[in-house]
Amino acid sequence: MVELSVKTEVTGSRKRKAETTVKATKRVTKKAKSDLKPLESRTVGSKLIMGAHVSIAGGVHNAIPNLLHIGQVTSSPLANAFALFLKNQRKWDNAPLDPEYATLFIDGCKEHGIKPGDCCLPHGSYLVNLAHPDAARKKQAYDSFLDDLTRCHKLGIKLYNFHPGNANASTREEGIKIIAENINKAHKDSATGEVIPVLETMASQGNTIGGTFEDIAAIIEHIDDKDRIGVCLDTCHVFAAGYDLRTPETYAEVISRFDKIIGLKYLKALHVNDSKAPFGSCRDLHARIGTGYLGLRAFHNIVNDERLHGMPMVLETPIDVVGSNGKKSEDKSIWAREIKMLESLVGMDIESAEFEALEKKLHEEGKGERERIGEQVEKKKAKQKQVKAPKSKKKAKKVESESEEDEEDE
Repeated sequence: MVELSVKTEVTGSRKRKAETTVKATKRVTKKAKSDLKPLESRTVGSKLIMGAHVSIAGGVHNAIPNLLHIGQVTSSPLANAFALFLKNQRKWDNAPLDPEYATLFIDGCKEHGIKPGDCCLPHGSYLVNLAHPDAARKKQAYDSFLDDLTRCHKLGIKLYNFHPGNANASTREEGIKIIAENINKAHKDSATGEVIPVLETMASQGNTIGGTFEDIAAIIEHIDDKDRIGVCLDTCHVFAAGYDLRTPETYAEVISRFDKIIGLKYLKALHVNDSKAPFGSCRDLHARIGTGYLGLRAFHNIVNDERLHGMPMVLETPIDVVGSNGKKSEDKSIWAREIKMLESLVGMDIESAEFEALEKKLHEEGKGERERIGEQVEKKKAKQKQVKAPKSKKKAKKVESESEEDEEDE
């Protein structure tokens, strides 16, 4: 069972309050377990460690029933992959990791054969910019980064994925050095154990660092302990940044470039997402697998690449659906079906009628959204071409403002 008794050493009213808290937590967890039954059975003997981003609402331990809800592995040595936020990622001030919740998380992993060191890929806060040169903001970002690494160590999690940062307040070269400086500093703090910071590839938007393989390689070059640094390849991001994964030939070329520039030994995980936006658009807009501009063949290339087997593959695809009442809600069965589908692609003949029918079905499902976003991208390109050199600064500001009406990037 995920829930367990937790002893306390406090007395009096504090003890009663602590006991009440633990009991309430147990009730929430028990309810979650009974309600969140697996939506899909997993493929027995699958070579993929695949999952999605799960909620920790109510405590980090609730990630376990939420993970199992997406689809439980049975009769397999591999556990589901999963991502999670280690705390509220939209605010700076967070309560420390509750040791009771940490124990519940660890025991829940043990009970279900989940090895968080192998299959868990937490996501860092979107607020953190490790490239910021300002002393106060740099400290704020570093403290949050260090806190997350410390939480990983306490939970037995080996990998920690984060967005490298942006160079809005510095040059790209300075930003890269500051990122590496922060990582080196964290490595020297014993509270981080052997946790490996994992740099996520980005969509090459504006001054974002990590949109090219060269950016990632430059950060790694400045890392002292290169055994404690890794990379997460986000399929939507690299596609938007101009790396084509759609055919066996272009996919092989991208992976070869990754190996030459960064080194495949640093690749630790993948974020598996299709793209609503066209190739090279620098737009970070995730789509469901097979419905976007990447298409199903790109993911056939990925899941059949044996070099990637055994790495956590995490879905970040949209699961919002509009109900009959017009309100949006999350449908996690979408992730469950996508995982099952991706597992089925391993060994499937790309020229088979089965693959062609599935590819056609998904392509048609995403047609309207692809066209809508494609029109936005072309409209933005046309506006940018209208910017004249003598008026570039003033005009560029207007174009940038107008582009805010476009779809919001992930």
